[in-house]
Amino acid sequence: QVQLVESGGGLVQAGDSLRLSCAASGRTFGGYGMGWFRRAPGKEREFVAAITWNGGNTRNADSVKGRFTISSDNAKNTVYLQMNDLKPEDTAVYHCAVRNTRLPVTDRYAYGYWGQGTQVTVSS
Repeated sequence: QVQLVESGGGLVQAGDSLRLSCAASGRTFGGYGMGWFRRAPGKEREFVAAITWNGGNTRNADSVKGRFTISSDNAKNTVYLQMNDLKPEDTAVYHCAVRNTRLPVTDRYAYGYWGQGTQVTVSS
């Protein structure tokens, strides 16, 4: 089993920064990497960023390029999402997930394990 616990969300103003953390435990080594998704009220779950386990490859959604950075600390089994210049449209529940299939990293069905999520609210 894999357990994922996100933290770091909160209420901020537009232009502020937040860093989300995702602590993983359990059999995470069987996967290919990890990702962050978000779900805004009334919208589908949306890909945000992904990283391979060795941290060598990352990918961001176009909507967050230049503002969000995904990174990992393998010694701590933790993945981070540094979010800068936040905008009201970034408001959502952010989930981390373990990718355990060869489906594209942007595909939510590539991920077999999900955390409960952390709320990010950006006011204008």
